[in-house]
Amino acid sequence: MSAAAAEWRPRFNPWAIALTVTLATFMEILDTSIANVALPHIAGNLSISEDESTWVLSSYLVANAVVLPISAWLSTRFGRKRFYMTCVLLFGISSLLCGLAPNLPMLVFFRILQGLGGGGLAPSEQAILADTFPPEKRGQAFSVYGMAVVVAPVIGPTLGGYITDNFSWRWLFLINVPVAILSLFLSARMLEDPPFLAEARKKMLRVDYIGLALLAIGIGALQVTLDKGEREDWFASNFIVTFAIIAVITLIAAIIWEYYHDSPVLDVRLFRNRNFAVACAMMFMLGVALFGATVLIPQMLQTLMGYTAQQAGMALSPGGLVIIALMPLVGRLINKIDPRWMIAFGFLSVALSMYHMLGINLYIDFGTAVMLRVYMCVGLAFLFVPIQTLCYQGIPQDKNNNVSGMTNLSRNIGGSLGISAISVILSRRSQYHQDVLSAHTSSLNPLFQQQIAGLTRTFTSLGSDLAHATQMAYQMVYGSVQRQAAMMGYLDAVAVFAVICAVMAPAAFLMQKPKRGMAVQRGGH
Repeated sequence: MSAAAAEWRPRFNPWAIALTVTLATFMEILDTSIANVALPHIAGNLSISEDESTWVLSSYLVANAVVLPISAWLSTRFGRKRFYMTCVLLFGISSLLCGLAPNLPMLVFFRILQGLGGGGLAPSEQAILADTFPPEKRGQAFSVYGMAVVVAPVIGPTLGGYITDNFSWRWLFLINVPVAILSLFLSARMLEDPPFLAEARKKMLRVDYIGLALLAIGIGALQVTLDKGEREDWFASNFIVTFAIIAVITLIAAIIWEYYHDSPVLDVRLFRNRNFAVACAMMFMLGVALFGATVLIPQMLQTLMGYTAQQAGMALSPGGLVIIALMPLVGRLINKIDPRWMIAFGFLSVALSMYHMLGINLYIDFGTAVMLRVYMCVGLAFLFVPIQTLCYQGIPQDKNNNVSGMTNLSRNIGGSLGISAISVILSRRSQYHQDVLSAHTSSLNPLFQQQIAGLTRTFTSLGSDLAHATQMAYQMVYGSVQRQAAMMGYLDAVAVFAVICAVMAPAAFLMQKPKRGMAVQRGGH
């Protein structure tokens, strides 16, 4: 690489560039969760079933996942600034069309376009920050990016619930339009491609159409499998079996093909770098913990404790504020403390916070629910920035696009797996606990009969006849058994996540120790 390329610096203030690209990324990541709470409203407005409405989420996630692994190649092929602005433009236009969609097929089609546009934003921003800031400042830059990635899924349900309750589900998409226009204006003025990207474009020998097709089909099929598996009863469904087989065959073929290709769409040879390989594994587990817990807590509050979507979101919001407060601190500490210790602390803190959750019950108050998320977010704040900075160590600068694409893909696939894991654990374990608890609701159990008799007397005193009062007593006990079983199922899911995070803490030391003051050192040029 030429000296000019190696010493390149942007014309505008790096922090202005960071805020510009974070704006669109925050908007895109917000859209992965903001529509979740609106599905019943969308189903009712478009006269479809709630099961059909889930394609509004699935179509976006599948399209998003398809673009992530090839975003590096697209950035190099067409220029990063041009690719980034095209993604913002496509995202903004498709958001407008989603808000105006007259029926489900059109809404799903526009969500696919939105996912294709949104998929290139996060990896492009990450690569832009890596090139815009000098190595010693990269940790602080990633703290800005980290706030968008971590906070957006947290406030998504809150904002989505508020907009849906007070306006219309269509405004969930229409609010993206002014943000996209502002992002396009600022990006056109501030962004520029580094010289080494132009040099890399010249070195691209030919378009890897086979690799492109294999990755698109494989990632898309994997995302459908993870997203629809629980609803379709996993491998009892021919639909899921077909997509799972397609995903396995095409992804294995893609890895082999890309490894030996001269100009691969996805440079899998980067996994020979130990730091990068471990960082991708950790980003995968961060996605599992972040998205899994973000779904688990509000779902538990709404289904078992009677919270509205907005109230459940408010219980998560203080955790987002904790991350916003700690991220800049983590960015400053990254050059003073071994990042591996920060990662270990982060995973261990998340594991301990989940272990603490195992002591809750159906009668916790709002403050307790808030603190559960706050404790977890303290650990999450110490994970994202150190992992992101260490994954670039030893990687040539012209590979930054590839690094950002693959780490974001790891996080997204991890998030999909985390959400699927929650669905499986809740379904299986809740049924198990219900069977165990139901064994005690026997006519031979004197305590059970005593409880039924007491409830029957209560309902009789309120004016019900004996037969109706007895029926109501049994219904109340059965409802209590179901709620307790579901709560135990949620705690089983929490225990699984706690173990996973605890195991990942010592794995941080599989990464190479950075030289003092060089935690964010670039690779050789």
